[in-house]
Amino acid sequence: MEKLSWNKLNWRRKAAVLWFLHSFPDSDLPAATEGQLVKITGLVSCGSVSLESSYERATRCIYASTLLYEYVGFGLKPMNANTSCLQWSLTYCERFSTDFYITDRKSGIRAMVKAGPGCKVVPLIVESKLVTTTRQCRTLSSHLRKWLQDRNLSADPRLLHLQEGYVQEGSFVTVIGVLRRNSDILTIVQPEELLSAGCLWQKLLLPVNVDGLILAVPDTAGHNMNPGYRHQLEQ
Repeated sequence: MEKLSWNKLNWRRKAAVLWFLHSFPDSDLPAATEGQLVKITGLVSCGSVSLESSYERATRCIYASTLLYEYVGFGLKPMNANTSCLQWSLTYCERFSTDFYITDRKSGIRAMVKAGPGCKVVPLIVESKLVTTTRQCRTLSSHLRKWLQDRNLSADPRLLHLQEGYVQEGSFVTVIGVLRRNSDILTIVQPEELLSAGCLWQKLLLPVNVDGLILAVPDTAGHNMNPGYRHQLEQ
């Protein structure tokens, strides 16, 4: 019951941050001042370091996440492939981001976004379901078994699904952060103070504090974080 309550709370928190993102106006980057909170949408390119997603091995990413869910019982123990199940539970998660460049679609100005080690990032990236096992499943694919074993996770047959999301170079993203100016070099960094996402009573969304740089894929860009998306059903 506590787990279900946490899931509902987590969903409402994401909804509140999304509402904050959509309600925050796009910034006029040429006129923006030092220390101003800005919202920029544009094409991204990698900095000196790029990422690779762990399961699909997508290259030239500025953000990557992989999540593993298992069916669990009341005692939060994984259920095998022949057991009736109750709910999905997140059992493993990895999320990485790195510094990247964004070219503002309104002005054409390029800025560095500090999202690498030591930076707090609030990702609003939807992961795609890549692998789902069923009750008829007896064995996992060799690729999935190796992925699990490399992370010291059980490779026993069980009900699970794996999701992955990533943002590759050339994708459109939206960022909200604080602008720093150093001569002609623009940098967007995480806010030093918490941001309040406010509240939306008609949607039962209470105020939420946002701690970090917001990174999202705009709705108009489609699911460009997974251009090579595929769904694999293991049977």
